[in-house]
Order: sequence, then structure tokens, then C-alpha cells
Amino acid sequence: MTTPNAAMMEKIKSGQGFIAALDQSGGSTPKALKGYGVDEDAYANEEEMFALIHQMRSRIVTAPCFDGQKVIGAILFERTMDGEAGGKSVPALLWERGVVPFIKVDKGLEDEANGVQLMKANPTLDELCARSVAKGVFGTKMRSVVNLANEAGVKAIVKQQFEEAARIAAHGLVPMIEPEVNIKSVERDAADRILLTELLAALDAWTGAPVMLKLSLPTEAGLFQPLVDHAKVLRVVALSGGFARAEACVELAKNPGIIASFSRALLSDLRAQMSDDEFDASLGGAIDEIHAASVA
Repeated sequence: MTTPNAAMMEKIKSGQGFIAALDQSGGSTPKALKGYGVDEDAYANEEEMFALIHQMRSRIVTAPCFDGQKVIGAILFERTMDGEAGGKSVPALLWERGVVPFIKVDKGLEDEANGVQLMKANPTLDELCARSVAKGVFGTKMRSVVNLANEAGVKAIVKQQFEEAARIAAHGLVPMIEPEVNIKSVERDAADRILLTELLAALDAWTGAPVMLKLSLPTEAGLFQPLVDHAKVLRVVALSGGFARAEACVELAKNPGIIASFSRALLSDLRAQMSDDEFDASLGGAIDEIHAASVA
């Protein structure tokens, strides 16, 4: 079994920065492109659509401001991992710039049951993990969604996440477990508390190397501090979950020890029509704002 890269491990453990989420896929890609100023009439099929989103991501990861000083990691879509930017494989380019590469490995969500959406079955997970290791990837990310404070549903999500984490860790990759609580849920605070209880129980039973957690920012600031402090957690990161960047940064700064792993809140001001200078200035401003909230 391979083991995680020690330099990457140290960067994620103690790096003063945040993790960029560049892993939109499938159904979320048209929305991401539209936000970038590329309408659906700009592409005729899925291949052209993914080529355009790869151009956007290549522009991001090769921008002068996108380096390991403030961005300590980046989560990639599988096609991005397999592609090139700046004449190099994307994971190699990222690490050359001091940014630790992660890969999104889930296959999407099941329909809601018991107030949650479990991950779809993932029979090719081991093959993807093996390819990711060969390309120099450090860790993985997989997402489930909690819509209601249903104890049975939350238990099922945490159980599935840790079972998949064990498969991932066997390849020497660090699993990033993401049971997202829907920030629009009327039962959000109660769901946060059930999730905290279930995660602590699962972590206490976990026998592998430390894992990472990607969570919605809690309704009660500081609620997830026991997870931040847990010996089996390498790092807790937060998704923006639909908050605009300014609001997400305010909420993040209320939770010491948690760093950002934002997608829309990072990329929302970028447009395909920008000059390179405008693009870098816009991206750099967003990076500065999210970095400041992550290290507050």
C-alpha cells in the first residue's frame, strides 16, 4: 500500500490557506459555465462543454495568484486530473506551485430518503483511486447531502462515507468526507448536532490514518470544534453551501480552525471575457478575501 506524500501531508496539516474546489461535474457544469459568461449555445455537446470548463480551470490554475502561498489545495474533477495545463498534467502543475491536488470521486447522489441523499454506488472507485495515485494526487472528496434532522438518515450517510473512506485509504489517499447539511433546511441546527454526534462516533471507531472533513458552516459558531481538535482529523474545511463570498467569509471567520473549501464563492466574479490582467486581479481579490477568513 502506498502512503500519502509527506510534504503534501504537512502542507495540508499546517498550511495557512484554503482549498479551492474546482470539481463541478455533469449537471453542475452548464451552471458553472453560465456563471463564467459562457452560454449553452457556445457548445454543441458534452465534449465541447467539458473542453470549455477545462479552459476555465486551466486559466485559474495557471494564474499568477493561484499558488501555494494562500491556496494550499485544489479539488479536481476526474477529467481535469486527466488533462493538462501549462503543458503539464494538472496535478503535477499544482504541486509544482505548492498546491496539493485532490480528486472528486463520488458518482452523484441518490434520491432523497429519510431526509438525506446518499451517494450512488461507485463500483469503479478502486480503479479511479489507483489512477489518481499514479498521477500524484494526495486525497479524495465525496459528497452526500443532509436535508432534514433525521437520525436514521444521518447515520446512514456517515456509515456510507466511512465505508468508502476505508476503500480510499487502502490506496494511500487521504479521504475528504463531505456530508453537506443543506443551509436552507428548516432543521439545519438540529441536523448539525446529529451530524456532529455521528461523526464523533465514527471517528472514535476509525482505525486508519487521519481523514479530512468538509462540512457546511454550522448554525452555531464553534459547534464543530470537537472535530477540529480530534486526533483522527487532519483538517476540517468548509463549503460555502450557497452563501455569497462575503457572507461565507463572515461565517467562516466565526469558526476558528476551519478553513474554506469554496467553489462558487471563489469563482463567482470570473468571466471568460476578462483580459488576463482583469482575470488575475479578480481571482486574486477573491483568494485574498477567502484566505483572510480562513486564517482569522
